[in-house]
Amino acid sequence: MATPTSVDAYIEAAAPERQAGLRAMRAAITAAAPHADEVIAYQMPALRLRGRFLVSYAAYKRHYSLFPATEAVERELGDAVAPYLAGKGTIRFPANQDLPLGLIGRIVAVRVIEEEAAHPPKRTGTSS
Repeated sequence: MATPTSVDAYIEAAAPERQAGLRAMRAAITAAAPHADEVIAYQMPALRLRGRFLVSYAAYKRHYSLFPATEAVERELGDAVAPYLAGKGTIRFPANQDLPLGLIGRIVAVRVIEEEAAHPPKRTGTSS
């Protein structure tokens, strides 16, 4: 696949049997991070929150992946995410099973909290 220039282009270039899953993942991910920007990073769909990397996702022949599986994600979601952990920072969802869209949303929500704690928004305005 050539480097996509947009999330829509990535989805359209994916295998036809992966497109619906990618659209469902996109909806769950963007709903959990409504203030994040969709971009292409590392040749896959990604979200940035105030310019900082939040998550990325992709479709493969046998699975969908969501990155990253951080310590905070593993700690907060424990047994719910454990069956999907596959290597350092990778969460894999088998393509032959329904995507756990609720869990995907929860993973992204944990990442938003994690990023906001690490990089709080700058305050604007004047002090009294």
